[in-house]
Amino acid sequence: MPTDRSRQVYDFVRAYTAHYGYAPKLREIADHLGIASRGVVHRHLRALEAEGLIRIEPDRARGIRLSKGRAAATRPFGVPGSVSAPSLAHFSLPLLGRIAAGRPIEAIPGEDEIDLSEFFVNRDRFVLRVQGDSMIEDGILDGDMVIVEKRETAENGEIVVALIDGIEATLKRLQKNRDGSVTLRPANSQMPPMRYPAARVRIQGVVVGQFRSYR
Repeated sequence: MPTDRSRQVYDFVRAYTAHYGYAPKLREIADHLGIASRGVVHRHLRALEAEGLIRIEPDRARGIRLSKGRAAATRPFGVPGSVSAPSLAHFSLPLLGRIAAGRPIEAIPGEDEIDLSEFFVNRDRFVLRVQGDSMIEDGILDGDMVIVEKRETAENGEIVVALIDGIEATLKRLQKNRDGSVTLRPANSQMPPMRYPAARVRIQGVVVGQFRSYR
């Protein structure tokens, strides 16, 4: 049977899921219950999974699921385990010229079009809405949407969607270390980098674009 602490974790996951429609992150569980380490939370979740109370979906962010009969299934927030292919309809916008971000330049109307379907609509790409300010020094702000190309590998310095411990997803710059570990670097001087054994980090995709609505 689960320990009292594991039962507290389970009760919080169940209440959080019922309220928000998706599961909490490890950090949210730890903060709520006063647990110092997310690793400890992860062990409690594995114990609950062994008892059949929850399922952990390792390919999804917020991938904690209550077993059937205990709560209605909900669609997770974050990185999809599989992305359905969008319709590859052609769509474009007129390219009317250039606009200066420095000294003004002559406004000359253009006659070209930008084929947005080549950039946005691709079976290997999906969009995530950014939460938080860990990447603000790279110009990625809270509420922005990033276009991610599905990949399982990435090069040093690329902005990646990384899944940690099969549960939590984060957007960071990738650094591969000589000792085989991985560092996920925020673009925010107020936040520390996060270093993990490579086995704990799974690359889900690489950011290839970004857009922001001003409406």
